Amino acid sequence: MKICSLASGSKGNCLYIETGETRVLIDVGLSLRETVLRMETLGIDPAGVHAVLVTHEHIDHIRSAGSFSRKFKVPVYASHILRKKAEKYLHKATVTEFEAGALCQFRDISIDPFPITHDACDPVGFILESREGRCGSATDLGTVTRLVTEKLRGCRALNLESNHDVDMLMDGPYPWELKQRIKSRHGHLSNAESLELLHELAHEGLEALVMAHLSEVNNHPDHVVRTTKSFLRDQNTCSPQIVIGDQCRSSRIISI
Repeated sequence: MKICSLASGSKGNCLYIETGETRVLIDVGLSLRETVLRMETLGIDPAGVHAVLVTHEHIDHIRSAGSFSRKFKVPVYASHILRKKAEKYLHKATVTEFEAGALCQFRDISIDPFPITHDACDPVGFILESREGRCGSATDLGTVTRLVTEKLRGCRALNLESNHDVDMLMDGPYPWELKQRIKSRHGHLSNAESLELLHELAHEGLEALVMAHLSEVNNHPDHVVRTTKSFLRDQNTCSPQIVIGDQCRSSRIISI
């Protein structure tokens, strides 16, 4: 199993996952040119991707999902509601519709899209499962529901949102309305909320952890790495490889 953040943040998101015999992208929020460039720089062949999975319709997640599908002739997996909402981005792309909460089989993996809370039309996280185990991704969610926690249990690899430090957000330059949106149940998880979720998910089989969607204004990668490593040491249950999803560059590929 391999996992790599090609981009993560408010200007574009893209996660690469290779598990079993299947390679997928979760979201393609960069331009097509930049997505291909970052993949090739890492030695990943864009033409070898088998599908694009889309979490929701915000442009930083769907910007070139349709153009990637058209260029490399791969399906986009999206909910029916999302497909209708984002028609201009998915025009002439091959779209396979899913329903949140319903498992679908693709090649040698099962795809489990599960509902999350965000200010989008039909947002989901994903569980991918193959003979190599489970890989989970949950970003752009304002609160951790019991369903989210249960879905993400038992993963070998996780991509988890750790968007902001609450003090940095509240003392920072954003207008009050935006601060309230970010903190709301339909906004983004704080560092503390992310660690609370990780407390429930940490187990001896967790080997890879991508901390995702960090705010460039209201967070700092060094702080997230330091607090996450300290937290996991205190948990004394696992010591996964940790990378930070970055807006401007790809992370290294974690192979497990």
